[in-house]
Amino acid sequence: MPIFSRQPTFAQGTHVGHVPSTMRVPGSDIFESAMSPHGKRRRGLLAKALALAAGTAGFAHAGEADAVRLSFRGTRFVHRWSKDDQNEFTIAPDTDLKSWRDMITLNVHAKVRQGEQLADLANQVLGNYQRQGKVLQTRSTPRTASRPAEHLIVAVLSTPHLLEATFARCLLNDGAGLVAVVSHRAYGPAAGPEMNRWLADQGQATEQALMAWASMPSPAQLKSLPQAA
Repeated sequence: MPIFSRQPTFAQGTHVGHVPSTMRVPGSDIFESAMSPHGKRRRGLLAKALALAAGTAGFAHAGEADAVRLSFRGTRFVHRWSKDDQNEFTIAPDTDLKSWRDMITLNVHAKVRQGEQLADLANQVLGNYQRQGKVLQTRSTPRTASRPAEHLIVAVLSTPHLLEATFARCLLNDGAGLVAVVSHRAYGPAAGPEMNRWLADQGQATEQALMAWASMPSPAQLKSLPQAA
């Protein structure tokens, strides 16, 4: 059943920073899929699946010798890969897309242009997360005279070797649907406790900063990024 209303309603969920016991991650779920839960095809294991400063996020084209960068909560994320409207950025030390810790993924949905279509897209993302992991929170912000409704889904996805916390914000950006995802990974047999600690320490700040991010790159800027073959 769809959770996100096609009408301009508001639903408040539990902030993930509180991490009640019913939202803790056991670390024993097994999931592996070739499809990104955000609606785009992945190249491998989840490889494609922060309130302190709302004004610290931005987008910049560096010089030709440098990669394209995002700035999020004072941390630079470097462009690593783009194809079929899916764009991936990791922090500078995370050069290996098989072992990254922190990633921002921006998925453009050019055919999504209205609030009802955005709600449908959010429900599709939610359905993927429900099938492929544990959903921790869903909520919507209401439509106003100057801003369309937006939707947030927070989940933890897993493989036998890792857990991935995903914060997905669904919004209309410069006339197109955008699913902006901030992800954090924990690896190995201690991934469950490590992820619970990270969610307790960083979950609410991550959620708030993502929802406050006002300077995301436009679809045209993302389209201009180097594309994978």
